[in-house]
Formats: sequence, structure tokens, C-alpha cells
Amino acid sequence: MNDASSHNQGWRPATYYPDPAIRALDPRFEKYWLKLSAVERLATGLRWAEGPVWFGDGRYLLCSDIPNQRILKWEEETGAVSVFRKPSNFANGNTRDRQGRLITCEHGGRRVVRTEYDGSITVLMDQFNGKRLNSPNDVVVKSDGSIWFTDPTFGLLGNYEGYKAEPEIEPNVYRLDPATGKATIVAEGVLGPNGLCFSPDEKILYVVESRGVPNRKILAYDVSPEGTTISNKRVHIDAGPGTPDGMRCDIDGNLWCGWGMGDPELDGVVVFAPDGVMIGRIALPERCANLCFGGVKRNRLFMAASQSIYALYVNTQGAVGG
Repeated sequence: MNDASSHNQGWRPATYYPDPAIRALDPRFEKYWLKLSAVERLATGLRWAEGPVWFGDGRYLLCSDIPNQRILKWEEETGAVSVFRKPSNFANGNTRDRQGRLITCEHGGRRVVRTEYDGSITVLMDQFNGKRLNSPNDVVVKSDGSIWFTDPTFGLLGNYEGYKAEPEIEPNVYRLDPATGKATIVAEGVLGPNGLCFSPDEKILYVVESRGVPNRKILAYDVSPEGTTISNKRVHIDAGPGTPDGMRCDIDGNLWCGWGMGDPELDGVVVFAPDGVMIGRIALPERCANLCFGGVKRNRLFMAASQSIYALYVNTQGAVGG
């Protein structure tokens, strides 16, 4: 599965342990690698998978299939795959708020919405200072209930993942206040803001700069003590030839990042230690856009790759939130 031939042939499950798709690039990764766990493909036939989010209370995973205008549901107990929402308004990133409700970024509606307990949809934000948002991409919820999301222009570039249109506002990173619903810009000047997540202690916000020059980057910001602003922008990781997209932190502060761009040596997931050193890799036969932790103990990594959803048990847990 690691070489170009298996990459071209598509998905082939590991026939022995340890799975050769998993590689430790640094001794620090060994503690997270379950040698009797292998990459599994849960579903395929999507056009562009994104925004996985775990619902532990229902034991199911939701995942956006952006061009197909749908959100899919995979059930842990039965393995059944069904359509959760269609049309989805070109839904992309998803997460849950502190009350367990689904928060979704929509390219088509150029908005961030919340699905209420009765299934109705509440628009949380679709404009800023009278100007329409671009195409909200990824979203996380902090422990104080605030909603943080990125708003690049990707969904406006054509009619495949949204509706072609001219942007009205610069790409930004926003924060929605949980008490007032007021939006503020927390980061400007990010070139193509994409995936984002907090460190486990929420003192650092990571943001993928997917139009960085000459390479994509993962930026880091310090979060203010009151949790409302960020500062000290810096490059945490220069991706080089890699293409980070979505990411999540585990409880030790490691970054698990969707990665790749059609190269068998890049496609899959890469793991960075808190100091920015790449320590591990999970090879997939497709580029991975985004991921999340889930399962009963939050120790199962769900990976939304180009046309498929994969999973792998790991010896860590996803950080609470996000």
C-alpha cells in the first residue's frame, strides 16, 4: 500500500500486522501506534469527502460529500451508510457545539448553520458588516462555547463545490460569541485559511494557510487568557511539497493532519509532535482532506479521503472539543 503500484490499484486492506501503511518517523510515534490495528475503509463512492464529525451519543459519523450536495451517515454498530442530509447546500466542515448540536459550514449558502434538536436549521452567520461571507470551510467550538471558523474563497471559484461568484470580503478567520452571537475577525491576512484546531489547553490556535507562498503552512497563534483574541502569528510547520488541509489535536498536543496531493509518498495522514517535528505517517491510496477522533473512547481516527472514508484505532484520544 505504500508504493506507487498499490496506490494506482486503489484500496487494499492490510493482510498482516503491523499494517505497512503506518510508519513511525520518530520514536515518539511508537506509543500511539497500535501494532494490532489496521487501516479500514468504511465507505467509498464519494466525490470529495470532507468535514467528518463523531456523534458518540448515537454512535455514528457524519461526513460531507461536497460536490454531491450531501452529508453521509456511517453507523458504528451496523456499518450502514445512509444519506443524513441532501441537498446539503454544499456543506463542508462540521463539528458539534457544547450542547451536542451539529455546526456546519456551507459553501452554497455562504454561511455557518446549526442543526437544532428537532432538525430545523438556524443560521448563525452569513455576512459580516453587510458583506456576504465567501465559503465557510472548517469550524471548531472552544470550551467556552465560542465558534471559530475559516472563510476562504474556494467555494466561489466554480460550480462544483459551490456557486461561482465574486467575493465581497477578504478571507478571514472568525469567532462567534456564544452569549451575544456577535462575530469578530480574529485573523486577517491568512492566504487561503483552511483547517483549524486548538491545542488541548486551548492556548494555541492552529490554522492551515493553504495558499501560502511558496508552500502551504500551518500557522500558530497564542490565544488570549480571556479566549477572545489571538496574537503572535508564526509559522509552526512549513509543509514543503505536502498539502495540509484539515487537522485535529490529540490529548498530548500532537497534530494529526490530512495530507497529500496525488503522490503516493504524500497521500494520507501525517502526525506532528507539539514541537513541529513530523513523527508518523498513515499512507492512504487517496489524498486525505480532513479527519476527526471518535469511537467509544475517542481513540478511533476517522479520515475523510478523496472518495472514501477510512478509520484506524490509535493509542491516544482526541482532545475534547473541536
